Amino acid sequence: MHDLQKGAAGFVVALAQNPLPINPTLQRVIDELYDLYSRRTSKSHGRFAVDEANYPAPIFLRAYLLDSDFGVLTSELMNTLRLQAQRKTNATGGHVFFAHFERDAKQYLLVAIVNDKLGATLTRDLSVQDVKHLDMDGFRFAGRINLTGWMEGDARYIGFLKGKGDVSEYFREFLGCDATILERQDTADLVSALKHFAEAQGMDPAAKDDFLGRAKSICERASKQKQELEFQALANELMPAHPDVLLEVLTDPDRGLNDRFVPHRGALSPLVKFKAKTSLWSVEFEREALSGGNILFDEEENTLTILNLPPELSQQLRAEREVDAQA
Repeated sequence: MHDLQKGAAGFVVALAQNPLPINPTLQRVIDELYDLYSRRTSKSHGRFAVDEANYPAPIFLRAYLLDSDFGVLTSELMNTLRLQAQRKTNATGGHVFFAHFERDAKQYLLVAIVNDKLGATLTRDLSVQDVKHLDMDGFRFAGRINLTGWMEGDARYIGFLKGKGDVSEYFREFLGCDATILERQDTADLVSALKHFAEAQGMDPAAKDDFLGRAKSICERASKQKQELEFQALANELMPAHPDVLLEVLTDPDRGLNDRFVPHRGALSPLVKFKAKTSLWSVEFEREALSGGNILFDEEENTLTILNLPPELSQQLRAEREVDAQA
């Protein structure tokens, strides 16, 4: 843990001389920070910028992965953080916590800026005295680099707290993250997460139709109004009784969902429609047709049966059969 201090002349860095000893207390801090970061909304995701001269984080990481000198890595990253913070008028300092750890067989680098908080403690003689402690819940800036994903060529492997306004931009630039938002892809990723959630919750067909239909309406409304979709607001409207259950899926950093983007209307249709196309035919139908029994899917035979055909289609098919019979 190093310090980024803001003074009258700008930011200065105070480097710790040694890494923190790995013990149960430190493990608890890492676990708590990671879990708090995972649950936070307003995350954005991306990859390292191509311009490594101005955004050198990947250069430092490559060197670290070769020689494993964590002190050199974090000191170089601290200098980059100082330079980026210097460019933002409202940027603040704090204790900068770096952790390289493994979870679920993947390597991560977690960075968070944590400040002190004044509290009180009860002494052995039952008196009360002031005590400073790390404000774990109050951190505003944090980022996570999936080092394994980076080395394996994943599309997105960096996540950071987006926050409101442009103050957090210096933290994104410090990470060297290109978080260019692709609205169609971000919408498709959200659609996939919502469908997965509905399945995981074991919703019956009617409840699933209702849930995904309302999700589509909310996203379409944001698209028409050109408003960014916020996961907290989406969860509150979709699951007013238990929004945190949905938020746990939407904010999962391993999903890499970008919060706060304008949904792409064309990518929303899979919420309520199924469609497929081959060289000989195409089909498209509403989810309600499946749940309502107008279309039957036989999983074992891999076939669709369409019931209640419209009269005009039935007439065309009968006419075609008569022509074939006469031939």
